[in-house]
Amino acid sequence: MFEEMAVLGAGFVFFIIAATIWELVWKGIALWKAARNEHKIWYVAILIVNSLGILPIIYILLHQQKKKKSRK
Repeated sequence: MFEEMAVLGAGFVFFIIAATIWELVWKGIALWKAARNEHKIWYVAILIVNSLGILPIIYILLHQQKKKKSRK
């Protein structure tokens, strides 16, 4: 019984570590973009809300720069 709990605990710890890394990567990218674009409300919201990367991904998708088409 204790061995099963140890395996379950190890899996949970791995999930928490993976989720934390996932959140930090997306949050870092979104905070950097929000600061460069001077979106103060988005910056504060992304900084405060922990959403496993959902809010930062939404920000990045909504405020991505459109690529300019080059004419030949």
